[in-house]
Amino acid sequence: MPSDASAVSSAAAPAADHARLKSGTPEFRKVTRAMFVGGFSVFAMLHGAQPLMPMFSQEFGLSPASASGVVSVATAALAFALIPASILADRLGRKPIMVGGLALVALFTLISAASEGFSQLLFWRALQGMVLAGVPAVAMAYLSEEVEPSSLGYAMGLYIAGNSMGGMSGRLVASALGDMASWRTVMVTLGVFGMCASVMFLKSVPRSRNFAPTPGPWRDLLGTLRRDAAAHLSDPGLRWLFALGFLIMGCFTSTYNYLAYHLAEAPFHLRPALAGAVFMVYLVGPVAATWTGRLADKLGRRQVMWITMLLMLVGVLVTLISHLAAIVVGVVLLTFGFFASHSVVSSWVGRRASHARGLASALYLTFYYLGAGVLGWASGLAWGLDGWSGVAGVLALCLLAGVGIALHLRRIPPPVAA
Repeated sequence: MPSDASAVSSAAAPAADHARLKSGTPEFRKVTRAMFVGGFSVFAMLHGAQPLMPMFSQEFGLSPASASGVVSVATAALAFALIPASILADRLGRKPIMVGGLALVALFTLISAASEGFSQLLFWRALQGMVLAGVPAVAMAYLSEEVEPSSLGYAMGLYIAGNSMGGMSGRLVASALGDMASWRTVMVTLGVFGMCASVMFLKSVPRSRNFAPTPGPWRDLLGTLRRDAAAHLSDPGLRWLFALGFLIMGCFTSTYNYLAYHLAEAPFHLRPALAGAVFMVYLVGPVAATWTGRLADKLGRRQVMWITMLLMLVGVLVTLISHLAAIVVGVVLLTFGFFASHSVVSSWVGRRASHARGLASALYLTFYYLGAGVLGWASGLAWGLDGWSGVAGVLALCLLAGVGIALHLRRIPPPVAA
């Protein structure tokens, strides 16, 4: 998936001043390889069900909006579990939460293959999203604590690349296997890979050396959390940034949710494997995020954000042209704009927050994944009314609102340099 993670776990007091991992050493390579595989596997399992939605519609007699539940319930559960997972990691440690989350999501993926009905499948998908939160909620905090500053950017880049490549590969593998076998085979394949990844992760990632559990009673910790969350939600700039996260992820997920249905219709009649090949446009993600990040550093986030949102809007409108090449171009524009927008907003949240930045990032990701769940389902209702034109119309309105929010943010004075 996209850079579906952030440093949502607030840093605890260091246990001791242990030597940190340095780029070029065998231990650094071992850890970053494991983090790449961990991020790759969890997001492959999360997003692998998305291209299978037409198969669920056919087998269980579902509308596209109902079939989108396999994506919506998982992302919504992930959204609500991010902050609790970060709190547990502050108390129980980084590695136990990450290993447990990785192993459990693989286990639940395997079990979901035996679902006797769609409701049962949704139950297991919700559990997958809930336990999956243990990886993105903790991984970046772990790397920040264990890797020396001069090597941290490289380590973070590898982890984020694993997330993006996992989201793309999970969709591609599911599309290809779904063309030859059942969705149950896809789930088993993804689950087995996840189990292997969890074993490698357990053996390769050392226990935290520069972290100590947060002291004090749970009641005091939760009280501080409530106060900090209220402060972030009362900040006018952060509120609008959280709203942008909701919109960009919701529109991005909705596009890929219903694109397979659109390409299976006349005049395209594409098989699942060919329709799934559209996910290859994910490869523009790292380029978009890196290039836009540099541009935002040079020109300012206020000057760039509205342009990236406008690019997403143009991409959606181009997909309304009934020609396969035009649809691919439109999806490329939307995907580029999405990764660019996510890069700008997520960094802007960190700059805007004057304190408790980890919690601010957690709140941003909560709204971000809620957008995937809520808009991913709601746009399916538009599909039922007017097919792809209905979906594109709803997304265009949402993105137009996003452009307006981005322009409004230019007029809000920053409490700190933002």
